[in-house]
Amino acid sequence: MRVLLQRVSEAAVRVDGAIVGQIDAGLLALVGIEAADTPADIDWLCRKIVALRIFSDEAGQMNRSVQDTGGQILAISQFTLHASTKKGTRPSYSRAARPDFAQPMYHAFLEALTTTLGKPVQQGIFGADMKVSLVNDGPVSIWLDSKAPE
Repeated sequence: MRVLLQRVSEAAVRVDGAIVGQIDAGLLALVGIEAADTPADIDWLCRKIVALRIFSDEAGQMNRSVQDTGGQILAISQFTLHASTKKGTRPSYSRAARPDFAQPMYHAFLEALTTTLGKPVQQGIFGADMKVSLVNDGPVSIWLDSKAPE
């Protein structure tokens, strides 16, 4: 499972022109699921996302987590995070999980993230054509991969 995490001052996702998820200061999490993912991947990512100290403290140092700041999270499914560009110029998405596996995993991820954060997580609509807007704060963007934890 892969997540591109972005610290934001605001973010929103629209489907057919209507806002379906929106946050103020917090994290935008773009979530990619592959067929090899398990509940252990979800658990590791949720704990990491909520505890990652990427928000500034009183001294201006990145020393606070989204939980410490009372921030919000917007999580959006994005199969293209598993794109392979090794050959040619058209990405292959063969590592991305099929929707019948990915959708329940995405919803399990949302439930686990809500539990870990201790409050509801905003979300996009799985499989929809979504328009995401954000103001990246910093900018701070962090790549997390449960198969290659660093």
